[in-house]
Amino acid sequence: MRPTVSCTYIDIPQVERTYAVLLSQIDWMYGAEMGGNEHGVVIGNEAVWTKVGIDPKDRALLGMDLVRLGVERCKTSREALDVITNLLEEHGQGGPCAENDPSFTYHNSFLICDFDEGWILETAGKRWAARRIDRGSHNISNGLTIRTSFDLCSKDLKSWAMKKKLWNGECDFDFARIFSVDSVLDDEDESSRLRCGASLMRQHDDGKLDRDAMISILRDHTGGICMHGGFETTASMVSELSRDGNQRKTKARHW
Repeated sequence: MRPTVSCTYIDIPQVERTYAVLLSQIDWMYGAEMGGNEHGVVIGNEAVWTKVGIDPKDRALLGMDLVRLGVERCKTSREALDVITNLLEEHGQGGPCAENDPSFTYHNSFLICDFDEGWILETAGKRWAARRIDRGSHNISNGLTIRTSFDLCSKDLKSWAMKKKLWNGECDFDFARIFSVDSVLDDEDESSRLRCGASLMRQHDDGKLDRDAMISILRDHTGGICMHGGFETTASMVSELSRDGNQRKTKARHW
């Protein structure tokens, strides 16, 4: 009998090999909000709200489960993207996302990276789109950001959107505008958390986006990067990836 792994709400088949990981984990769940592994694959997630309905009674994988499964099972960011999307399509995402509030549910977006490249993965139910990153700085913040340009997506993304009357098949396929319940980047105020984060990151596009710069950005209160109030920032993680020129092995340090 094939062994299984018990995630937060459901059991799924275990793989033959997993890797050593460092996780930023909430104590009541299997998954993690951020994490990295021995091969220098680093993943974090954010909550997003979409037009695809969620029944709080449904039990599936949480976005945090997918973060942990991605870093446990993969040697590269592209492998992690494939693992997460395959698990998403097979098992779905769902279940309460708060320990003491069974009605609090959401979908997820992810930042996935290794030394060579990064991916922004955004989801709506079992459907998803992903954009490759190989230069510059990029951020996510509780809203869909992928628009008409993306590199990969679920096979039935467009046909499903048409079937659900979310897209008419004639205008450009704008993932964020089609699936978002709230405003998208074009509509947001300059002081929004997403725009503030993007602005702070761009200040370091000259190659000075190092550990100290990232820690400073994560401490920002003006644009709500460090959140207080109804929702509060409970943890942050900065990862620095470097490459051993002789062995071609990625070294990772985390704060």
